[in-house]
Amino acid sequence: MGNVPLLSVENVGVRFGGVVALDDLSFTIDPGQICALIGPNGAGKTTLFNVISRLYQPDHGRVVFDGRDLLGVPAHRIVRLGVARTFQNVALSPALSVLDNVVTGGHARGRVGFGRAVVGWGTFGGEARLRREACDLLERLSLAHLAHRPAAGLPFGTLKRVELARALAAHPKLLMLDEPANGLTHSEVDELAATLRQIRDQFGLTILLVEHHMAMVMSISEHIVVLDFGRKIADGTADEVRNDPKVIEAYLGAPA
Repeated sequence: MGNVPLLSVENVGVRFGGVVALDDLSFTIDPGQICALIGPNGAGKTTLFNVISRLYQPDHGRVVFDGRDLLGVPAHRIVRLGVARTFQNVALSPALSVLDNVVTGGHARGRVGFGRAVVGWGTFGGEARLRREACDLLERLSLAHLAHRPAAGLPFGTLKRVELARALAAHPKLLMLDEPANGLTHSEVDELAATLRQIRDQFGLTILLVEHHMAMVMSISEHIVVLDFGRKIADGTADEVRNDPKVIEAYLGAPA
């Protein structure tokens, strides 16, 4: 891993009225790392995701990605810079096929938008290449048999994998996953953990995930940042975080 971080969060603060959602948060992620952002509900994890993906503008601080200040970049250009994300609640188009949902991820990184491609204004060669890439991603994620099924009506765990495939279609350097194990069975969580390691290695990705499934977090994360009420209380390896008194107190409560 290189000495220069791929992502630097520097003294980021976010307030919603009188509520402090992020309190001077700072941490870095090195290229190729799987980094987990954990903490109790309301700790500020999704707020940070929304800052990085430019849905929220922080009150102060900087977010530097691959040498560039993201806070000067409009939200619609984030994917082109190499940042892709998934959401807590699956954000797919239910009427589109699984394949077409994944292809939209490829459109997001290019100059021809999805609407233009649908009505035939994009180049045929480019569209054919995007569909080949999407088919390959579906194969890798064991979804190829569903390629021509509409997304509507598919099990939640399956939709999570489709959304992951769509994010990968954008060719990201940084893949942000917001509670990817939410709603999955134990066996699906184990499969997801193996899949995340595999795609990190195969695609040369850096992964930042928000996740409440601690067994998965501890098994796959090389770096863990712990938030509580918007403030960082721990930052380190799984073993360092697991044994940190502040983390134990935040999750289990102060001893009586």
